[in-house]
Amino acid sequence: MSGIGISTRVNGVAWSGEVEPRLLLSDFLRSVVGLTGTHVGCEHGVCGACTVQLDGEPVRACLMFAVQIDGHEVTTVEGLAATTPGAEISVEQLHPVQQALHEAHGLQCGFCTPGILMTAEAFLRENPAPSREEIREAVSGHLCRCTGYHNIVEGVALAAERLAAGGRAADGKDEP
Repeated sequence: MSGIGISTRVNGVAWSGEVEPRLLLSDFLRSVVGLTGTHVGCEHGVCGACTVQLDGEPVRACLMFAVQIDGHEVTTVEGLAATTPGAEISVEQLHPVQQALHEAHGLQCGFCTPGILMTAEAFLRENPAPSREEIREAVSGHLCRCTGYHNIVEGVALAAERLAAGGRAADGKDEP
């Protein structure tokens, strides 16, 4: 089987090459691009662990083929932090949603966390001042086996507060 040529941007970095027509986006990101933050749980789009953003909108990477991203921008959890590709990430460089979920103990094993982060970041861009009920609805498409979701909701609410205030540094002080 021959490959199909695609050109895309993943976390702001241009990528061009050939992919097999049946290669799933999740497998492309993990195996071809080497970004293993996108997790594969159910492979049916139910659990949400594989959620990434396609042109800024959350999508299930296990339900898309890599050829479908031709000409589009993909953002993975690795693209949220303010780092250069491949660099080590410090707490200070985390995206406000990542930092808030960390501080609110909104993760345990971390398997579902990347998908939740990608959904939460897009949700907060669309709804910057959500109620707790709206947050629960936004993350309801994600299955987390470790928590009761309370701390996830609190983390997203904390991120919303900080983003509305212009962001906060890891030490809690206002950013310049």
